[in-house]
Amino acid sequence: MDCAEEEVDFNWEEYLEETGATAAPHTSFRHVELSLQSSFQPGMKLEVANKGSVDTYWVATIITTCGQLLLLRYCGYGDDRKADFWCDVMTAELHPVGWCAQNNKTLQPPEAIKEKYSDWAEFLIKELTGSRTAPANLLEGPLKGKNTVDLIVVGCVLEVRDDSEPSVYWAAEVQCNVGGRLCLSYVGLNDPAHYRWMFYLDNRLRPLGWAKENHLSMKPPTDRRDLRSSSEWTEALDQATDEALNSPLPLEVFKDHADLNTHSFRAGMKLEMVSPVEPFHILPVSVTKIYNEYYFQITVDDLTAEAPPTSVVCHADSPGILPVQWCLKNGVGLERPRGFESHDFDWADYLKHGGTEAAPDVCFPNASQSKGFCKDMWLEAVNPHQPAELCVTRITQVKGRLLWLQLEGLTKPLPDCIVDVESMNIFPVGWCEANGYPLTHVQKTVCLPQKKIAVVQPEKQLAPSQPPDAPLNLCPSMAMDTGLVNGKYCCSQLFINHRCFSGPYLNKGRIAELPKAVGPGKCAVVLKEILTMLINSAYKPGRVLRELQMVEDPQWNCQEETLKAKYKGKSYRSTMRIVRTADQVSEFCRRVCERLQCCQNLFGPTYVSDTCPENCSSQTKTKYTYYKKRKVGRPSLGENALDGDMTKPARRRKKRKAIFVQKKRRSSIVGYHTTESPQDSDYYYDDEEEDFEEWGSEASSNSLREEASAHSFQDAPRRGRPPRRAALQRRATHPDTSDRSSPRRTTRSVSCIQNQTANHTNTKTESFEEEDRLVLERNPLEWSVSDVVEFITSTDCASLAKIFQEQDIDGQALLLLTLPTVQECMDLKLGPAIKLCHQIERVKVAFYSQYAN
Repeated sequence: MDCAEEEVDFNWEEYLEETGATAAPHTSFRHVELSLQSSFQPGMKLEVANKGSVDTYWVATIITTCGQLLLLRYCGYGDDRKADFWCDVMTAELHPVGWCAQNNKTLQPPEAIKEKYSDWAEFLIKELTGSRTAPANLLEGPLKGKNTVDLIVVGCVLEVRDDSEPSVYWAAEVQCNVGGRLCLSYVGLNDPAHYRWMFYLDNRLRPLGWAKENHLSMKPPTDRRDLRSSSEWTEALDQATDEALNSPLPLEVFKDHADLNTHSFRAGMKLEMVSPVEPFHILPVSVTKIYNEYYFQITVDDLTAEAPPTSVVCHADSPGILPVQWCLKNGVGLERPRGFESHDFDWADYLKHGGTEAAPDVCFPNASQSKGFCKDMWLEAVNPHQPAELCVTRITQVKGRLLWLQLEGLTKPLPDCIVDVESMNIFPVGWCEANGYPLTHVQKTVCLPQKKIAVVQPEKQLAPSQPPDAPLNLCPSMAMDTGLVNGKYCCSQLFINHRCFSGPYLNKGRIAELPKAVGPGKCAVVLKEILTMLINSAYKPGRVLRELQMVEDPQWNCQEETLKAKYKGKSYRSTMRIVRTADQVSEFCRRVCERLQCCQNLFGPTYVSDTCPENCSSQTKTKYTYYKKRKVGRPSLGENALDGDMTKPARRRKKRKAIFVQKKRRSSIVGYHTTESPQDSDYYYDDEEEDFEEWGSEASSNSLREEASAHSFQDAPRRGRPPRRAALQRRATHPDTSDRSSPRRTTRSVSCIQNQTANHTNTKTESFEEEDRLVLERNPLEWSVSDVVEFITSTDCASLAKIFQEQDIDGQALLLLTLPTVQECMDLKLGPAIKLCHQIERVKVAFYSQYAN
């Protein structure tokens, strides 16, 4: 086989499942959690339309936020929450405080509290004094309703603190924003070689004008100052400032910046620190300068004095600074200072020899916080040598606040990188995918079979030397031998005729990529090889494995072979009896094809050049199956296998969880037919372990419709599912039936289903619309939280009712919920979220039909 590393799509879920690994918890990444929060904060004031009076408004306070939803309370209600209401920032009429005065609108308190105060003007003055108002640009214009991270757009200008001087700043322009991770270019130096990556919460970033307001210097970065003249730097800064003032960056971007704590360091103190240049080891360092109560300078100890000192500006909470003896206590190696002569480094001797003191433990942040990280957890991390690159990463060890990270997929491997648990250069699994950013990962070795003849060596035979023009040996375990095929247990070539009908289980495109033939060789070896190829060409290999287990005949001379398959990261294994003698190979191949509902010539000793004797290639899958009078799909319990080849009793299938998904209705098909695929039905069940994809891509939509109108459901029943028409009639007859009577899988016999369906074949198409009709006794706008919880409890989403109780979701908030909001705010996976939204949609439909007018 031609084996090479090939770029394949990386899927975290499959990778973790295959390796049995664990992702680091999302809550461990505090900076990412903050980036997902709303720009609105509880306590902010705004003006909102008064519900009780047209064209009047009143001041409200934000109680809490949920995505773009705000829970508001009119000022004047105090701590009374009975009148709290939800609104959507994108659709509700919300305005900043002062909007009514500017636009001559009436400010009027709600009727329920109108008599509470005699002088509302005085009340508002007291209420608004010292309060924080919602920014106008978050309520109106292009930034309306955006999260904090989304407020930072390309072209925005910020100020960046100098790496060497904490009192010096320079302007930088945003080149791109990846989920809050900013690529910045210094103003006046728009060269990609000098771009810098920082997370927006980095305390080195400040709004434009901050340095001037705090009487700090605006100077080009120290290490790049010589690249431009003084006049060029000044001209670039003036131009960028003028442009930025036209669309200033909202100050809300900096609302989550942590305040700096004062430090207790003194010049000359010694400590340990992760190397600021090569973060792969820990070094002895010294405090060499105190700037102020917030900043100090640390210099790496170097006794040679040959190279310029390596210094970095730090503050009390800087990541990577550690007390003396930290490495010794945690069993981590400490690099000796350059020029240190002794091989054994001892802090006591080192401090005594230099006449210095160790920094006390109180100077350091909590050194025992691991933030939930554990060894062998996985995450995504920045490559320290290429800041624009993020890699699939494994935690190799955790010591106190430090993580040792192994970056995967690098062309040139690096030693384990050391980072702090609160580093803003690490991200949870899936962060890159969520933000549309490339992730460097391990490339898989993919072996691509060529379309040649595979030759299998008979056992206990020696292969002669290979002639130059012999067929290519596709597998190292298959030695080439075209002459030694005589004997009872050896068979000639078996052909794979990809032009033949491939049936409902096998993917025709994958079949076409297989070798044209396998063999000659030992019967069991050749058959096992070809069956493995067919399993890996299936839509769902696990299903094909089960079908192959049923291919058996007591008269065959068989041996047991283990067949394996992988699907969506899960491994399947099955033991199958395969014939051993050449005279039974043809019948065995025919039985397998029959079991897989494909053309009997799809594989076997018969070679099909252009036209199959069965004329199967000219038929669609649907027509071929109908003409052969084969049943579609999985036999129901008690149904016999074709030609009596099932000798094992039918196994009781385990109870499975089905995902209930509503699809677009097809009004053109009235009856129910075998030709209906899951995608054509109104509802389908997604069962990745047990179901298979019905039919695949060969059957055209035209042929489906043609067969639908030609044959009724009575001719070939659907796969053991209760007919939906009967369920609809039951609901139409008994409208008070609980919603939990939605379609479920059943083990009823096919004849029972046929009888039920025959009784309802004349029902009108319009009955489809009655399926989930809900009749409300009260307007959902008036529902309290307990009413909502009661409704959810009555549905098949009862397990989620607790979430509605915890998040105080009343009827108004319920009607505002959408699928994205449900997924984000309730932290639900797609399946349960869709299921819940289906119930919410029923309430919305009932609301519009009963109360909207």
